[in-house]
Amino acid sequence: MKLRILFIAFVILLFGGKSFSQEAQEEAEFEPYGKPIVRIYTNYHSTWTDGKVDKVFQIQRAYLGYQRQFSKTISGRLILDVGDPSFGNFQMTAYLKNAFMQYRKNKLTFKMGMIGLYQFKIQEDMWGGRYFYKSFMDEHRFGPSADLGAFLKYDIHKVLSVDFTLANGEGYKKLESDSVLKYSGGVSVRPLKGLDLRASYDYMGNDSPQQTLALYAGYSNKSLRIGAEYNYQLNYKMEADQDRTGVSVYGSYQMKKVRFIGRYDNLTSPQIGSETDPWNYARDGQLIIAGVEFNPIKGIMLTPNYQGWSPADGSSMSHSAYLSLEIRF
Repeated sequence: MKLRILFIAFVILLFGGKSFSQEAQEEAEFEPYGKPIVRIYTNYHSTWTDGKVDKVFQIQRAYLGYQRQFSKTISGRLILDVGDPSFGNFQMTAYLKNAFMQYRKNKLTFKMGMIGLYQFKIQEDMWGGRYFYKSFMDEHRFGPSADLGAFLKYDIHKVLSVDFTLANGEGYKKLESDSVLKYSGGVSVRPLKGLDLRASYDYMGNDSPQQTLALYAGYSNKSLRIGAEYNYQLNYKMEADQDRTGVSVYGSYQMKKVRFIGRYDNLTSPQIGSETDPWNYARDGQLIIAGVEFNPIKGIMLTPNYQGWSPADGSSMSHSAYLSLEIRF
């Protein structure tokens, strides 16, 4: 893996632009700068299921880091992700979310290290509600949001770009534990102003490789955002026949400092062999979100929202009322 990444880096530096002497002259005139990164996601919510009510104050995440622009073409970022590890007796645990170098010039972008993955970045940006609910692929673990590896993106035309990623496949919470790598590729198209189309595919494993196909279409202007995605994954966690299908549709309407938000998700899985129920029956289901996002001052997002989850196995639907807050500075 290291040799492949070094080769990619060498090709980029060799063919990425002007001669080294010209580059050096430009960099000598550049004044490096940096900025801190702080982002906090917190909420209060009440959940009703089978007549029982749970009331909770919660901090989902706190991102703490720093971004540095070393030159016109080279930058770096370090971010710690402090959150609930969802195991053991730990309340909060810190992970290294980003730690990478980026080379960006003209139509070419290259990253190496612990990088944010591009697999569902466009979808996540369109959704814009990460602080109160993850995007579909992130929520249902169709792929991690960050991983150790290398990323290459090239803008072929102002309406067309391609990207390739070589990563561990384990995600940022778990470093390399085997020799299996994840290969990803994507194509993004913007045929009209505000209209984004994307298709991506990834492959990981040997005997029963996990493969993911993701299709996305979205439109946005000053007031309106609409997005829809279809996700199909074969052999989840490299287990034969553990396939999953997911659909997510979302939209919002902006009025000055207020945004009205809505979303619908549906996760399904097939039966395996002679089983009477789908293999992922306990986690399949449908999600409904509706909310109003307020932006009272720069750096603050406040969203009262409703989240309803209807399990596919026929158990009782849960209803949650959230007051979600994002703080960034």
